[in-house]
Amino acid sequence: MSDINTRVDELAEIMSEFNLSEAELKGNDWRVALRKNRPAPTAAPAVLHDGHADMDGMASETVTPEPAPAAEKPVGMPINSPMNGIFYAAPSPTAAPFVNEGDVVEAGQVVALIEAMKVFNEIVAPMAGTVQKIAAKSGDIVNQGDPLLYVS
Repeated sequence: MSDINTRVDELAEIMSEFNLSEAELKGNDWRVALRKNRPAPTAAPAVLHDGHADMDGMASETVTPEPAPAAEKPVGMPINSPMNGIFYAAPSPTAAPFVNEGDVVEAGQVVALIEAMKVFNEIVAPMAGTVQKIAAKSGDIVNQGDPLLYVS
């Protein structure tokens, strides 16, 4: 049982290190799933204007939250992260990035790295095309399925 406890502790440390919201550990006849509770987003209270003075004798004002600007949808096919880890745009901190926006890439060309559990995994372009947008920044923690860059 202490072996399982050790593994659960290690899994919790990995979750914390990579800011993961859930992780799972399985054995032959057992399974442990860890999930972080995330606080639900709360809306800012609205101040209503009824044209009357408030308790302090001051006139109340209407507060209307500004709508968020519409996010610009990137053009092209996303290259998504195949795993949770840390995104790196270059092979080392002093090296040039694998690709820049506007670069032409070939199918199979390395476009980024994802570090997971101290292993660097090459991310390759699934098709030839032009890099339209790089969605992640070097050093960002990414989750499986997060878009890293867009190619068209």
